[in-house]
Amino acid sequence: MAFNTSLLARICEAPGAPGFEKEIRQLVLAEIKDLADEISVDRMGNVVALKKGRSAEKKIMAAAHMDEIGFIVTHIDDKGFVRFNPLGGFDPKTLTSQRVIIHGKKNIMGVMGSKPTHIMQPEERNKAAQIRDYFIDTGLSKKELEKSVQVGDPVTRYSPLLEMGNCVNVKSLDNRVCVFLLIETLRALKKPKNKPCYDFYAVFTVQEEVGLRGAHVSALQIQPDFGFGLDTTIAFDVPGSTPQDQCTALGKGAAIKLMDSSTICDYRMVSFMKKTAQKHKILWQPEILAGGGTDTAGLQRMSPGGSIAGAVSIPTRHIHQTIEMADKDDIQAGIDLLTACVGELDEFDWSF
Repeated sequence: MAFNTSLLARICEAPGAPGFEKEIRQLVLAEIKDLADEISVDRMGNVVALKKGRSAEKKIMAAAHMDEIGFIVTHIDDKGFVRFNPLGGFDPKTLTSQRVIIHGKKNIMGVMGSKPTHIMQPEERNKAAQIRDYFIDTGLSKKELEKSVQVGDPVTRYSPLLEMGNCVNVKSLDNRVCVFLLIETLRALKKPKNKPCYDFYAVFTVQEEVGLRGAHVSALQIQPDFGFGLDTTIAFDVPGSTPQDQCTALGKGAAIKLMDSSTICDYRMVSFMKKTAQKHKILWQPEILAGGGTDTAGLQRMSPGGSIAGAVSIPTRHIHQTIEMADKDDIQAGIDLLTACVGELDEFDWSF
């Protein structure tokens, strides 16, 4: 199957700040309408797609979050400049020169502005930028802007997808690349030869970037026996890095998570995933992420007795910037790995 770059572009470019996932949710629902046996949306906004397995004895859940880091409007000053709070984690220096979209009654394009270096005092130039130093300039007066924008409106970043070599470069690969991965896994599972061994719940979660909130409630509802978190991870394979800093590298396959700051993956699941990758000749690499957590933590701990949890991660450069980059072969490896895993969980000895 050819890699569907156009679908990935639409998924990444769709807006969906935490708590405001409506547009990306509608896109997901349209794409999966013929790919699952049952589809529902819970009260919090998580999309749950059930693909029935050969057996209903156990439950498998995979989670990919739909939300992206963004902002929320907090103030419009007398000259029409917009102040904001972040929704999710930002390195302030990455805001410089960004184009953004304010999602009010209609979409308004803006740019991130700050004090020009030419008029800074020497001591200011040596200080690290803070989020409070930035504002959004729409070119509109307060009167004009307030016809469409009010306090509480979400803001997302503007960055269309580009293909660069075998890589894709766009905002919000974290974690739209795994929304794409999960959709394509459902597409693969539609083939009779790929039927899941147990009932498979593909969940597109909300509000991960502000605390894994959607994964918590969906795992509480589903109570999976097996869980797969799906997210990006750091690929620090660039100039200035050392081997111990890299975490993962582009082009070396999908990453099998061993641990991050919120989860130590079940060693049985790690072993199963490695053996499955080797059996199907899927390129993979290990992942230990020193900082940052994913929906894997919610899947592992938010049901009675917990679940046997692991994660498929997609190596990504320049994370939480508008220039996130991933290798298409790594993404395809992630699709292939998850598809194989959900079909063969019943073939492994899960005893301690």
